[in-house]
Amino acid sequence: MSSPLKTLADLFNEQVSLSLEALTREKTVSQSYGESRRLFHGRGGSLAGLEWITIDWFDPLLIITLFKAPDESDWASFAQTLTMMAPEFAEAVIVQRRYEKGAPSEVIWGELNPPYYARRGNLRFELSVGQQQNLGFFLDMEPGRQWLEAHAKGKSVLNLFAFTCAFSVVAVEYGAKKVVNVDMSRSALSRGRENHRLNDHSLEGVSFLGENIMKSWGRIKRAGPFDVVIFDPPSFQKGSFIAERDYHKLVKRIPELMPAGGEVLACLNAPELEASFLAGLFEEYAPTCQFLERLPAHPDFPDVDDNKRLKLCHYRYDLA
Repeated sequence: MSSPLKTLADLFNEQVSLSLEALTREKTVSQSYGESRRLFHGRGGSLAGLEWITIDWFDPLLIITLFKAPDESDWASFAQTLTMMAPEFAEAVIVQRRYEKGAPSEVIWGELNPPYYARRGNLRFELSVGQQQNLGFFLDMEPGRQWLEAHAKGKSVLNLFAFTCAFSVVAVEYGAKKVVNVDMSRSALSRGRENHRLNDHSLEGVSFLGENIMKSWGRIKRAGPFDVVIFDPPSFQKGSFIAERDYHKLVKRIPELMPAGGEVLACLNAPELEASFLAGLFEEYAPTCQFLERLPAHPDFPDVDDNKRLKLCHYRYDLA
């Protein structure tokens, strides 16, 4: 009987080779960098036994993320297969082991010559490759970025838990008149500022507040009111925010942040909390908010359990 790793190699070949061929065609035609994308989403559970691995393409890097330790003897053979499948224009193949302390990364083929970028159309976002757990750009949030494209023009946007400000970059690119980014990590906000500069954005109308959101509502409110509010908190950040305990503290602030008709994008990346969790919070703490839709998942992120996938919920605030 074949091992799960050998099965994965076969399935990877089937599912990813077509994407890599498309990347090659794209590269040949455009002579430019390809879109960043997920090539294999084991975390979604659509292939039983392979939930511990994802494979992403950040041109020119192939990045493999492991969420638990594989059998090392099988892994060596499997890793060799992956490097052989990498497109000829790939610069390196990287493996990150999320299950180890510090989520270390190693280059298993090629060499790194930073800087590197996530690419979304004409937009670029600088990546922290091999430096920390998160690269600085979340591919699964693409439906939220697409939503913001349609809601940003002429609007004042509050981006809470802004991290490296990808939402802010999209908002400015699509005509927002003002964006306020708030995150307790000043280094992440500095990267966000650089992301705007990478895309030749004026920073007039864009601000960056390095604050603990839960303790800074006064300053945040003074920067408003806002037409669009984005909640994108971590599911669990010890000492600062735990979604199950703290998310309601965001929801109940909505009337203080925006006028009637304001739009809210409530994001929750916590597989253990079902979609009904957010619905219950809005019913209890912001009952005049009208639920409009839950954004569909990006096609690169199939999930067998709809309740476990990323929740992106669109609400409109009304007075009554």
